[in-house]
Parts: sequence; structure tokens; C-alpha cells
Amino acid sequence: MSDELAFDSRPELERPVMITAFRGWNDGGQGASLAGAFLARAWAAQPFASIDGEGFYDFQATRPTVSLVDGLTRQIEWPENTFLHAPLPGGGRDAIILLGVEPNLRWRTFCELVTGLARDFGTELVITLGSLLADVPHTRPAPVTGSATDQELIDRLGLQASRYEGPTGIVGVLHDACGRAGLASASLWAAVPHYVSLTPSPRAARALVVRLADLLGADVDTHELDEAADAYAQQVSEAVASDADTSAYVEELERRVDELAEEVDLPSGEALAAELTRFLRERENGGGNDDVARG
Repeated sequence: MSDELAFDSRPELERPVMITAFRGWNDGGQGASLAGAFLARAWAAQPFASIDGEGFYDFQATRPTVSLVDGLTRQIEWPENTFLHAPLPGGGRDAIILLGVEPNLRWRTFCELVTGLARDFGTELVITLGSLLADVPHTRPAPVTGSATDQELIDRLGLQASRYEGPTGIVGVLHDACGRAGLASASLWAAVPHYVSLTPSPRAARALVVRLADLLGADVDTHELDEAADAYAQQVSEAVASDADTSAYVEELERRVDELAEEVDLPSGEALAAELTRFLRERENGGGNDDVARG
């Protein structure tokens, strides 16, 4: 493999599935990156490889940060893309978790490194996590849409066919690379209220974690995310209540969601989430950059 991919160890993995979460354009409200970091922590995942960022970032656009160690020593922290591994609790297999930052440069080469590692370890499925801004209320569960391009995978996992057209982020390019490499791949997207887009959304992260665990048949304790999601909803509600126009707008969003929930033709909550997300995305053409980050 390329020198840009460095290994600390080469673990023996059983039928691994790869889960990716990137900060950046595909991470509205930090829902995806929060979910990925939570899974890595909950499953006690151990790092084993990383991609050297030197050739993939414009450091004037994605700047490194400086921190103090013990209040004295200055330390530079560079954008990282780290691979971790952990047994998948209850799933009878292993997980590879890629936590990273959307690169600025050489996307095709970057994705070839990811798919090359996936193939090297015999990865059976690549699942990307994303979150997008949409007209959804913070007081309702975050809708999650699951999509794939392979019909067999769609049928087996109960996903939707991807119908998105338009600009994409690293997630879309990675799925294309997976197809070229012969790797099965799927995508999970959580919707985040656009009126609190700068606030990290543990509610979106929880929705992604729950949907992923269900899809993989894995066990995950979401108690920490449950508490964070409740606190998030309460804080946003307090802020919304202080502005009459915003409060009225949120009430209108709640009404639309509740009307969709009452539709008798929807066979399941899964179908409701998919239909809700699709409806909200298609309702307006100017929905913000995360609306067009789908891939």
C-alpha cells in the first residue's frame, strides 16, 4: 500500500464491516462525527492505522490547531484520519471505524487508500454516516434515511435506492470508489434542524447509532446519548421560546411531522423516516450546503 497509509498493527479481524464518519460538509450539526466517536468509545475501539494528512489538506482551509500540554508545552494537532477496530458486540464480527476530516485535495487517491485497506482486511460492507440540514423540528426524533446502489443490498437490509443528483462530498466519492473496488456499501443520513445548525446534535447522533446497530444486529448502550439528546432538546426549546417567530415556525414543523405520522399508508416507522426526509429535502431547492452533500 501507499506510504501515506501507516499501520501501527495489523489485527486479525473476523468478517469486518467498516463504518466511516467525516467532519466537514457531510456532518451537519456534527451528527455523523458525534455518532462515530461515540461508537469508537462505546466499543473500546483501538487505533491501528492512519492516513498521513500532508498530501490531502490545504492547511489554509483546514488549519491545524495549537494546544498546551500541562499548561507549558505547545503541541500542534493536525487533521487526522484514523482507523480503529473493535469486536462488534452481539454481531459475531469485527468493526473497522474510520474517524476523519473531509480532505481538501486528492479525493480519488484518498478513497483508494480507504478501499484498499477495506479490501486488504476482507471487509464485507462499508457504511458511511452523514447528517444534513433540513426543515425538521428538534422536538421530534431525527429522521434517518438509509440508501445504497446495489439492489441485493437494498432488499437485504431494507434500504432505499439512492436517487440524489447534484454536488457531493467525500461520502459520495467514497461510495463510488467502493463500487469500483467491488465493495458493498450503504449510507445512513440523519436530518438536523437547520435553525440550530451550529449546535452539535446528540439527537442526530443517537438516531444514526440506533439505526446502524439495528442494521448490523449489534448491541450498543445509548444511555449517554439519550441523556445528551434530552438536554439538547430542552436547551433548544428554551432558546426557541424566547423568539415568537421561531417558536411559531417550529410549531408548524411539528404539525407537518405529526400529519405525516398519521398517514395510514406508511407501512412502518422506517418508511416514515425515509419519506419525511425525502419530502423535506425536495420541498425547497435552497436548503443549504448540507442538503446537497448527499452522495
